[in-house]
Amino acid sequence: DHPRGVTVYHYVANRSMERVFYNADGEMLIVPQSGRLMLVTELGRIELTPLEIAVIPRGLKFKVDLLDPEANGYVAENHAAPLRLPDLGPIGSNGLANPRDFLTPEAWFEQREGLTRLVQKFQGSFWEAELDHSPFDVVAWHGNNVPYKYDLRHFNTIGSISYDHPDPSIFTILTSPTSVPGLANLDFVIFPPRWLVAENTFRPPWFHRNLMNEYMGLIEGEYDAKADGFSPGGASLHGCMSAHGPDAHTSEQAITASLQPQKLSGTMAFMF
Repeated sequence: DHPRGVTVYHYVANRSMERVFYNADGEMLIVPQSGRLMLVTELGRIELTPLEIAVIPRGLKFKVDLLDPEANGYVAENHAAPLRLPDLGPIGSNGLANPRDFLTPEAWFEQREGLTRLVQKFQGSFWEAELDHSPFDVVAWHGNNVPYKYDLRHFNTIGSISYDHPDPSIFTILTSPTSVPGLANLDFVIFPPRWLVAENTFRPPWFHRNLMNEYMGLIEGEYDAKADGFSPGGASLHGCMSAHGPDAHTSEQAITASLQPQKLSGTMAFMF
């Protein structure tokens, strides 16, 4: 069988990692909600702030240093095909997340002798080994299986300028594809600041069911389908073919709203 599936975590931290970690079960997509992080990897360092994301490839050694007193956020562990940009189809060559906006680290190394505890995740279990030196001693690297980050504010949002609205797949940044057309193992989708201009339309996400499970989180602001009770740092989960949609208050407002051009500002929600 081909590996598949996703594991989702919330992280909360008030001190930096003392041990080094690598994940043999999948790559890790990190979505900070508050607090800046320094990801120290074998291939260099990445400073990560809220409204940015980072991907750590399967098997890469890393640790996380806190740049603020506390930090929290979300992690998706992808057990299947590596994340990549989605096919753009009729959109063409530009739009959504552009390749030029993904950043990889410059080489950095640590020359240090002394005890380092290395933790490995393999087949759902954790294993520990002791090293007599720092594993971050790679002085240069070449290749494309590297950690990277992306600023969500660079996303080129595409939406309806007539009526109705497209499926949320139009907001996809990264996807882990499968052999089934239209079905991903994991999509990473955001709902960023944007204009709503559709006419004769119920503008919030409609009531629907879908094949993929939907795990939603909120980085800042309000999500336009859940005006009440969905706070930054929170999450919701809608299972496969489980009906869901906007809350009652949002629905009532959308039904009676005067459909003038509306700018959604100060918001950033996402979906795995």
